[in-house]
Amino acid sequence: MALNGSTHHNQDLLDAQLELWQSTFGYIKSMALKSALDLRIADAIDHYGCGSATVPQIVDRITLPSSKIPHLRRLMRVLAATGVFTAQHPPAGGSGGGDDDDEPMYTLTPVSRLLVGSRNLAPITSMLLHPALVSPFLELGSWFQEKEAPESCQLFKHAHGQTVWEQTDRDAAFDAAVNDGMVSDSHFIMDVAIDECAGAFQGIRSLVDVGGGFGAAAQAIAKAFPGVKCSVLDLDHVIAKAPCDTGVQYIAGDMFESIPPADAMFFKWVLHDWGDEECIRILKNCRKAIPPREEGGKVIIIDIVIGVGPSDLRHKEMQALFDTYMMIINGKERNEKEWKKIFFKAGFSDYKITPVLGVRSIIEAYP
Repeated sequence: MALNGSTHHNQDLLDAQLELWQSTFGYIKSMALKSALDLRIADAIDHYGCGSATVPQIVDRITLPSSKIPHLRRLMRVLAATGVFTAQHPPAGGSGGGDDDDEPMYTLTPVSRLLVGSRNLAPITSMLLHPALVSPFLELGSWFQEKEAPESCQLFKHAHGQTVWEQTDRDAAFDAAVNDGMVSDSHFIMDVAIDECAGAFQGIRSLVDVGGGFGAAAQAIAKAFPGVKCSVLDLDHVIAKAPCDTGVQYIAGDMFESIPPADAMFFKWVLHDWGDEECIRILKNCRKAIPPREEGGKVIIIDIVIGVGPSDLRHKEMQALFDTYMMIINGKERNEKEWKKIFFKAGFSDYKITPVLGVRSIIEAYP
């Protein structure tokens, strides 16, 4: 019989092993979620009015060979264990009818409800789990050992021989996945941003969404604040694919060269794509394009500020994971000191951080 101290030691070892396995098998959680998206399992469950369904009911709504149904049950067990769905098991010794009487009932959770409906996060989740964006991290260890110039340290290019932007130019399906992902994130986060921090957009007459793609964020601002003239600046090949009749103006241009004048410049998930020197160059162009602070001039940014916002472990971990993720394009997430540095070097005199967007914040920089 083990001594009490030895038992505690063994339990500590087993707990440590469990933590190690949690990290080791984290990719299976991601791939289970990707499979659920590929199979549209959440949509299949949502089809039933109560938002709950058994595996046979799910199979009725998705394309699946009969040989894979036992494996689907195992996938659903993982998705329930990780909180994507909940599973309610029938009581032991139930009615004893057919085989379906023994089937667990899977129900949408707040997580999986984000994957259904007209404005859902399935596109951005699918984008983040796209094989082209996941596979470079399999080579992260070898990438660290390669000697490269600082400006060339792009994990994606190391894996694929081209940058993300070059692949979007050459691969229409990948380009669509990226654009659809950005639009879905804008639909989600802009509703929250406008609800939680409307003051950031009040008192301005015009706004340019810099690097705004198809203009989902600008459209949300224009709808919430009809008195603000909203424009989108992006590269010409992006603007060429932009939708029509959105209520915003689309301008082809390069933010590194010049930015059209407006009271406010807006960036959502743009500046974290670039290093400090590139950001300073972009912000200097913004500084030239906006009026003084007393006339409403400002730059509004939605991005992560590391160490700001909720202090629980999940938020801290997610900010750290996002920062590592940005290695894929040699971008970075910044803490407040790093944001302050690029603002002041670009000629701005003050800033304000409002941490109301989960792991992200709204930042206002003033000339």
